[in-house]
Amino acid sequence: MKKAILILGFLLLAQSIEAQLFNKERLANLETFDNRFLSWGYFLGFNFYDFKLEYEQQFTDMNTDILVQTQGGFNVGLIGDMRVNRYMNLRLEPGLYFTQRTLDFPNFEEERDRFRQVKSTYIHVPLLMKFSTKRLNNFKPFIVVGVSQSFNLSSNETNPEDNNEGQFRMTRRTGYFELGFGIDFYLFYFKFTPSIRGVFATSDELVPDDDPASPWTSNISSLESRGIFINFTFQ
Repeated sequence: MKKAILILGFLLLAQSIEAQLFNKERLANLETFDNRFLSWGYFLGFNFYDFKLEYEQQFTDMNTDILVQTQGGFNVGLIGDMRVNRYMNLRLEPGLYFTQRTLDFPNFEEERDRFRQVKSTYIHVPLLMKFSTKRLNNFKPFIVVGVSQSFNLSSNETNPEDNNEGQFRMTRRTGYFELGFGIDFYLFYFKFTPSIRGVFATSDELVPDDDPASPWTSNISSLESRGIFINFTFQ
């Protein structure tokens, strides 16, 4: 009996969703919104940053690899959107991104030497091209591709102290390639857009320790950020 009720409820819910999203007679919200040449908005969201590490010398013992522990961070920023044509928009999305990663150097026994907390506060400025499908009632899927620059306010790049004093250093400026997708939902008063985007650094961010034989950085040939952004946009 319970299974029958659940199946019936699911069918009713699916019918309701189909009626709301795919019924061609449904009244469209914000019908002229996409005709604007320029539009503005803001976004809130979450980020999950990681590191991609390359080594000068790769050992067979995997216990020598540096481990990266990731933690979720949050984002906030503004949006400027310029209409190119019916299916293409150019977007600028400057934002402030807060995140933290922990590097685990397994060759050390002392905790103060083994772990390095990498706290980053990024001013992130992407320039994106948005490619949309045809609008269907009150929603429209899209993909975005683009490039970006970030400025790490917590990089320690100019800090004279290095890992010998417990300071992990990164470059202040980094370039990225970005790729993502999302769906525009046209509500009664505004457009709401959830999206997910992958970001991949295109340059090495490591500032090596002053000692060329440093046990922390001497075997790292490159350290590049990569991450996932989950943003919720309001326009």
